[in-house]
Parts: sequence; C-alpha cells; structure tokens
Amino acid sequence: METSITNIEKEIEYLGDDHVSGEEQMTGDGVQTTTPLLKQTPVDQLDTDQDLLDAYSRAVITAAERVSPSVVYIEVHGTSSERRNPRTRREARGSGSGFIITPDGFILTNSHVVRAAKTIDVTTADGNKYHAQLIGDDPDTDLAVIRINAPNLVPARLGDAQKIRVGQLVVAIGNPYGFQYTVTAGVVSALGRSLRAQSGRLMDDVIQTDAALNPGNSGGPLVNARGEVVGVNTAMILPAQGICFATSIDTAKFVASRLIRDGKVSRSYIGLAGQNVPLPRRIVRFYNLPVATGILVVSFEGTSPARNAGVREGDIIIRFDDHPIAGIDDLHKLLTEDRIGRKSTLSVIRQTTIVKLDVMPEESQKYR
Repeated sequence: METSITNIEKEIEYLGDDHVSGEEQMTGDGVQTTTPLLKQTPVDQLDTDQDLLDAYSRAVITAAERVSPSVVYIEVHGTSSERRNPRTRREARGSGSGFIITPDGFILTNSHVVRAAKTIDVTTADGNKYHAQLIGDDPDTDLAVIRINAPNLVPARLGDAQKIRVGQLVVAIGNPYGFQYTVTAGVVSALGRSLRAQSGRLMDDVIQTDAALNPGNSGGPLVNARGEVVGVNTAMILPAQGICFATSIDTAKFVASRLIRDGKVSRSYIGLAGQNVPLPRRIVRFYNLPVATGILVVSFEGTSPARNAGVREGDIIIRFDDHPIAGIDDLHKLLTEDRIGRKSTLSVIRQTTIVKLDVMPEESQKYR
C-alpha cells in the first residue's frame, strides 16, 4: 500500500502557489490521501475566453441592432466663400449622421452638420431618401432638429445620462466618411467634461469616450448596452487617439423640446464684452470674496441692459444675484431663458468699492 500511495504522489504535480487543490479522504487502512481536482487545460481556458468574448460581442450586437433602424445619413448642400476671394462663392457639400427621435419624423443631429445648409437630404436605414426641413438649431450646444415626412419610422430609445458610469460600455453608430451605418465600441472615459462650442459658449456635462469617431459620425447616437441613447456624438481631438466627446442626452432632450416647440433655444444677455482678470489680493481679503478673479468690462453693445443699468467700462463683475462670478463662462451659465425680463442684481468692483446695480436681462439678439 505504501508503494501505491507513493506512486500516486509522484504523479501529482505541485507547482508552488499554482498547485491543484484537492479533497482529503481517509482510506480503509487509516492512511490520509488527497484526491486532486482536475487542472484547467488550455482548451478549457480558451472556452472561458470565448464565452467572455461572446458576451461582449452580444452586448455590442444587441445595442447596434436596436438603434440602427433609427440612425440616418444626412447630406447637406450649400455655398461657401473662398478664403482668397471672399466674394467668390462655390458649392459646398457635407455629410453627417442623426437619429430619429419621434415616429412623425423629427431627427436629432449636430448644429454644425446642418447649419447654413440650403438643402438637406436624409437616407434612412431602409435605403430610402427624403428631403428634410430644418426645424431649428442651437450652436451653443451644437444640436439641431430636422424633420422628414416618411412612413414607418422607428424612433430611438432615449436613456438617462445620470445613470451612466465611467468604464461603462458604449457604442457609437454613424456614417464616417460616407461609410453608412458604421459601428464602433468603447467605454465611457470620463463624465462632466466641458467643451467649447463653435459659438464660444462652454458646453457642460459632456461625455468623453474612446469609441472611435471620425468626420461623418457627428450627430450620431452614443448608446449603452441596452440600445438606449445616452449622448449625441459631437467632436473629437484630431491629433489624439481615443479622445472623443458626446453631448449628454439630458441636454439634448431639453434642447430638442425647445427647438420643436419654438424653433430656437432662448437665452438672456446683458450686452457687454469683457475678459477674465485676477482681482487685487487686498480687495479679495478685505471683502472676503469667494472668488479671486472676475470679468473686466471692456465695451458694450449699443444701449444694452448692462449700459442702461449703469455698468461702466473698467468695472469688474464679481457676482450675479447670489452667484459668485469668476469668469465669462460662469456668467453665460446664469444667463438662461428664465432670466429674460427679470430684474437681477449685478455686483461690480469700481476702483476699490463694491457697487450693486439692478440689471434687466433681455433675450439675446442672435436667438430671435
């Protein structure tokens, strides 16, 4: 029996911490033996990797299949001026992506895709082509709504951007370089990013992802594994790889509702030009200010609300109502639609004194 047990022990291979655990049993002779469990073979490991790959693939496939019928290819035609001779006009063409958000033909896309276009053509997933009408666009969020008259449209399911997490799987669908219905996958790299729009305003709550985007992806949906749209693809950093951005679907819902209702997104303004400047340290300490920078007023737009309120060139804006103002972006965020025609208090530093002025914001001229 000793020889038998010894032979068994020799057949079992122990490799430090990688040894195979087993179950201890007592033989009839009172000798304790160990029955080894089977080690995982390379074939078993391959099956496990294949299962993981299949799970990932199934998630991407499911998301793509659910949203693809709602994705459209957008072609725009217009005119542009030449750089050398601005008076010379030439035909310009462009393309992008979008997705259907209502059964009656409303489509969400990027403002920079359709803005200033003379004609807009939309190709749906079934290959049919339709002429589209521009309902409205908002350059400050780079979003636009167009509409087509077509039957049997499938709207995309809109998700909730507050539920997405960093590291979550996301899928981008669009038409890069005219290659229709291209699918790329990645993860949410970061949340709450800020991105400068072409209008100059700062877009907040932007989603950063490494799902590959290329020219032509603009306006396409960024979806989660359930096929719910969580963002609108809007930009990429060309020199970098894997740094792409999408406007939050929560922002898109608000903007789309305003564009469908009014054809525009109204915002207020006080009509001044300024620049961010540091405040003198002694003034910050003396008044115990929560910010160390402000907006230096440089000029005004005609008889603007700020000028009428008594603001002067050289004043430094430090507060709007109860909100500290550290720079132009802070003021832009507060000049929303609900402040139009509502009296607000503007606090400025004039020389060494804090002066409070009543200002009545008006609707911004460019949104009328």
